[in-house]
Amino acid sequence: MRKEKVNNYSLEFKRSSAKLAVESDQPIIQTAQELGIKPSTLYYWVSKYTQKPLKADHPKSEIEAENARLRKENVRLRQERDILKKAAAYFANETR
Repeated sequence: MRKEKVNNYSLEFKRSSAKLAVESDQPIIQTAQELGIKPSTLYYWVSKYTQKPLKADHPKSEIEAENARLRKENVRLRQERDILKKAAAYFANETR
């Protein structure tokens, strides 16, 4: 059997790496490569040492929620527009 080398990283390194991964604009995989650690290790540190969600986890649901809200608003605005068109046509015919 082959044993892999186990790296013991300091708590400060783990926390700062997790913070860097969350706050940087680059993918976590790229950050992990630059730090010389496995991406799975960095994902674990992010989940353990930060309160912020991963960028890839929540923006999708936030975007979907915003999209649903905007769709509902769009329906409401179309209904209001249609009512106003009908009212304008009604009052235009009544004044003749």
